[in-house]
Amino acid sequence: MPPLLIDVREYPEFAAAHIANSQLIPLATIRDASRAWPATEPITLICKSGRRAEQARQQLAHLNFTALTVLEGGIDAWRAAGKPLTTLAKVPWSLERQVRIVAGSLVLITLLLAHFVSGYFFFATAFVGAGLVFAGVSDICMMATILGKLPWNRP
Repeated sequence: MPPLLIDVREYPEFAAAHIANSQLIPLATIRDASRAWPATEPITLICKSGRRAEQARQQLAHLNFTALTVLEGGIDAWRAAGKPLTTLAKVPWSLERQVRIVAGSLVLITLLLAHFVSGYFFFATAFVGAGLVFAGVSDICMMATILGKLPWNRP
């Protein structure tokens, strides 16, 4: 029996390139989705590099799943090996690109407001900068989380 292929990335990443016959189950929803799977069914977890797939493996292992593997090196390694990938017809911009656009726009807008309206808008500029630093240090981006919930970033 071939393993169930579960891609734990977000929709924009999956739409841009995924392994044929893999199912999109973002990491944030893996626990809920796994309720419908037999705990002994072979499952291969996929992400961009392997990090999120390993997090999914740990979550599923805690739920007593026994036949779990992580695609070593993720989609990056799959692509580097010259293996085929599938692309969806409608591919949204990557979340990283969307975050850069929104963060840059917020900085530009708050700087203009600080200059023309009130200096207090510099606090908003500082808040965006602090958020970007936090995202870089912690690898948790709240802006990407929010953007990921918007309709164009959903399947």
